[in-house]
Amino acid sequence: MINKKAFTLLEMVVVVMIISILFLLTIPNVSKVINSVDDNACDALSRVVDSAIVQYKLNYGQYPSSVNDLIAAGLIDEKQASCSNGKNIYISNGQAYHE
Repeated sequence: MINKKAFTLLEMVVVVMIISILFLLTIPNVSKVINSVDDNACDALSRVVDSAIVQYKLNYGQYPSSVNDLIAAGLIDEKQASCSNGKNIYISNGQAYHE
């Protein structure tokens, strides 16, 4: 009698099902982490713009009325006017906020 060591079809199906279940469990967590990273990046960008606001105040003696004032003064570039997740940065009462 020949003794071959191999996986049966049933064993392969069980392994594929287990891997599929693991993927289904991890995909929602990955999307939550990506959203959290985007929010943290937007908060960090707001702090960078806050620093530019302070520098603008020191240079010009007044707060900028919009992010465009900071861009025109060369304190930030156009890419820093909005977050990577599409939220825009705006200035209100000398502070930077995002939508």
